[in-house]
Amino acid sequence: MSPSPAYDVVVAGGGPAGCAAALTLVQAGRTVLLADAGTGPPKAGEALVSMGRLLLADLGVAEPVLGSGHLPCHGNLSAWGSAELHAVDFLHDPYGHGWHLDRPLFDRRLRAAARAAGAEVAEHTAVRSPSRQSDGTWRLALRDRAGGAGERTVRCRWVVDATGRGAAIAVRSGARRRTGDQLTALHLTLDPAPQTPTDGRSLVESDQDGWWYTALLPSRHRLVAYFTDPDLPVAAARGAERFRQRLLATRHISRRARPHGLTTLRPPRRAAAHSAHLDRVHGEGWTAAGDAAAAFDPLSSQGILTALYTGLSAGQAVDAHLHGDRAALADYEAKVTTARTAYQHGHRAVHAQETRWTDRPFWARRQRNLHHNPPPTKGETTP
Repeated sequence: MSPSPAYDVVVAGGGPAGCAAALTLVQAGRTVLLADAGTGPPKAGEALVSMGRLLLADLGVAEPVLGSGHLPCHGNLSAWGSAELHAVDFLHDPYGHGWHLDRPLFDRRLRAAARAAGAEVAEHTAVRSPSRQSDGTWRLALRDRAGGAGERTVRCRWVVDATGRGAAIAVRSGARRRTGDQLTALHLTLDPAPQTPTDGRSLVESDQDGWWYTALLPSRHRLVAYFTDPDLPVAAARGAERFRQRLLATRHISRRARPHGLTTLRPPRRAAAHSAHLDRVHGEGWTAAGDAAAAFDPLSSQGILTALYTGLSAGQAVDAHLHGDRAALADYEAKVTTARTAYQHGHRAVHAQETRWTDRPFWARRQRNLHHNPPPTKGETTP
């Protein structure tokens, strides 16, 4: 006879999606283990739009998570479709301003909130070797990546995959990853300027082979990132000097970067930034949330908002399903499809505004996508 599961749900991934799922489930009375592997390079420069406050309030953690340590963002600037700079401010936004996040602090506070709510939180712990048992439960190996307790085995009734773009558990369980493009980010963090800049707005500027982004960080360092396709020559030139030359050729980004010092740059780091989604976001005993379910181009500024939304919704769906609601998981999948469809419409509309370099590969690909790959209608999925 198999032993009883130690947990109702194991959540793999301690980012915003995983924490939102864990908070939702533990608040519903479920026994939850939140396993955070803590792998990969530190995240920096991510923003949360104003509506994120509502989702955090729904989770009951808005004040502790959005307290001191983050930098308010009162608007966005863009040179897109023309060389002129256009501003959108949040003065009349009913939800207030957004935030430039101290992302490690944001995630730590979310995990602390999940722990305070009653979830068991395993830091630096990766979920390995998920095995579906004959009784419908899961057997999982938890590996301590910090060199502490080694490895232990746990059992649970359900798994939430919040492992990011790799969707490790969902893919292992038979789901397929679909990518919409190959967008890649080349990014680096500049030292604080001698005089603290007063303009905390983010800035986007397009060029012939992609687009630039810059924003102040709460630490007063400045993030600079260039987004392009990895097969283009500009992406192959990873050296610091080539990046510096291209940065200095910009009209608006360079003005904000120069005060931070550009004489001794480090080579930029590379990170995946493409749109992607799973062909299904739930299966036998598992549900995906966050980037594991649907990852969006950073131009949308919807990444963390979507992670919180899908994490909360996944937690609600799993709890309802374990209570016997047979429609709960299908309803969750419909929510993810609706969010992805809205994103795709917006993504195409924004890229349609940039028509200055339609003969260049980066923009020609996106123009072709506008005409040959329309976004799905409700209930449909893209290949």
